[in-house]
Amino acid sequence: MTGGLEGYDAVAEANAQKSVLAIHWSRICERLKAEVGEVEYRTWLRQITVGPVDEDEITLYLPTRFLRDWVRGQYGDRLGTLWNAEVPAIRRVELQVARPGSASATSPADGVTVPAATTEVREEAVPRPAVPAPVVEEPRHAEVRSDLAAPLDPRFTFDTFVVGKPNEFAYACARRVAERPSSPGFNPLFLYGGVGLGKTHLMHAIGAELLREGRVSVAYMSAEKFMYRFIAAIRSQSTMEFKEQLRSVDVLMIDDLQFLIGKDNTQEEFFHTFNALVDAGRQIVVSADKSPSDLSGLEDRLRTRLGCGMVADIHATTFELRISILEAKASASGVVVPAKVLEFLAHKITSNVRELEGALNRLIAHANLFGRPVTLEATQDVLHDILKAHDRRVTIEEIQRKVAEHWNIRLTDMSSARRARAVARPRQVAMYLAKQLTSRSLPEIGRKFGNRDHTTVMHAVTRVTELMEQDPAFAEDVELLRRMLES
Repeated sequence: MTGGLEGYDAVAEANAQKSVLAIHWSRICERLKAEVGEVEYRTWLRQITVGPVDEDEITLYLPTRFLRDWVRGQYGDRLGTLWNAEVPAIRRVELQVARPGSASATSPADGVTVPAATTEVREEAVPRPAVPAPVVEEPRHAEVRSDLAAPLDPRFTFDTFVVGKPNEFAYACARRVAERPSSPGFNPLFLYGGVGLGKTHLMHAIGAELLREGRVSVAYMSAEKFMYRFIAAIRSQSTMEFKEQLRSVDVLMIDDLQFLIGKDNTQEEFFHTFNALVDAGRQIVVSADKSPSDLSGLEDRLRTRLGCGMVADIHATTFELRISILEAKASASGVVVPAKVLEFLAHKITSNVRELEGALNRLIAHANLFGRPVTLEATQDVLHDILKAHDRRVTIEEIQRKVAEHWNIRLTDMSSARRARAVARPRQVAMYLAKQLTSRSLPEIGRKFGNRDHTTVMHAVTRVTELMEQDPAFAEDVELLRRMLES
C-alpha cells in the first residue's frame, strides 16, 4: 500500500513540475513574441516543446533536425538568457529531435521552448514507448523520372544555397517539404519572386534531398516543357499514358508556372493532374514570378488551389545577402577576391543573384586565364559592359509617378499639403524609396516633396520601415515597387 502511495506521489510531483514549467515558459513566450515579432515567433519557435528537468538540465524537443539546428544557431543565446533568468537553477539545455508519437514532451503555453545558458545538442531522438511495429509498405526506389522530366542540377543543393533575411522563409519551407513531403499546410508549396533570386535552386535542392534519402520518385520540369509534352501526347494519341506517367510520381515540381497563362487546355490538364496528386497524398512544388493571387491569366479554380498550401515569397536581395553569396562563391573558386571588390559588385549589381554570380565568374575566369590578381581597377575594366548597364539612375520623379500609379492617387499629391492617410502613406513610401534608390540627400528629397524639411523625410523612412516589419502585405507592396523601379 505504501508503495502505491509513493508511486502516486511521484506522478503528482511530475505533473506539478510540468505545470510550473508551463507557467515559466508562458512568460518567456510573451517576451519572445515582443522581441522577435509574431510572424518570426510562429515560423521558428512555436513548435518547440518542453521536456523534463534533471537537476540543472532541461530537455527541449523540436519536430525536425532542421528546426533544431536553426533555433540553436539563430536564437540559442537569447533564448538561453531568458530561460536562465526565469529559472536560475537551470544551467544546461539539451536539444533533441522528437520522434513522431513521442509522449514524453509537453507543450506548455503556446507550445515552444528555449535553450538556457549552455546549450548542448545531441543526436539521439526522444525515447518512445514500446509499441508494436506498424506494417509499412516496401519503400519505393528513389529516382528522377527522366522519361518525362528534366534532370536536376547537382550544383543546386541546400548546402550551396546562401540564406539571408529575404529568402529565409522560403528556404525553411523548402527544407520542411524535403524532410516531410505532403505535410499538412505545405502541399502545394508555391515559391514566387523575381528573376534570379533562387526559386529554381530551392526546387532542385528539394529534389536532391529527397533522392538522397532514397524514398521517392521525383519529376521536375518547366511549365513550358509540361505544355510541350502535353501537346506531343495529344498528337501521338497517348494522352492517357502521359497522364498516368505524371500521376505516378511522388513529387512533381513545375517551374515558371506563369508560362501557362493564356494556355487554357494545358491549364486544365495541369489542374486535373494537381488534384489527382494531392488527393493521392503526393507532393507538388510550383514556382512563378508572382503570387497566385497576382497571376491574373490563370483560371480562378487553379489559382485558388495553388494558394491553399504554403505560399513563400523570395524578396529582392539585400546588400548583406549579396556579400554573403559573393564570399561563398569566391571561397569555392579558390581565387582570392579582395573584400573591396566584393563590396563594389554587391553595390553595383542588385537586380538578381544570377547576374551577380555571372559577373564574379567572369572575374575569376579572367584571373585564371591571365594569371593576374583581382583588383578594383581590373574589375571595372573586365565588367565594363555589365556595370554600364547598371549605371541607370532611378529619379525621384520616376519614383513619385510609380507610387502614385500603384495607390491610384494624383501625382500632384506627392508635393501637396494634404495629410489624409490615403495620400500621406504613399507619399511616405515614395520618400522611403527615394532614400533607398537614389543618392540624393535628405534635404534634396524633401524639396522634391513640396519643400518639406529633412526631418519629415527621416520620419517617413522610419515609419515605412516599421510598417514593413509589422505588415507583410504592406512590405510586399513596397518590395514590388522597388523591383519595378530597379528593373
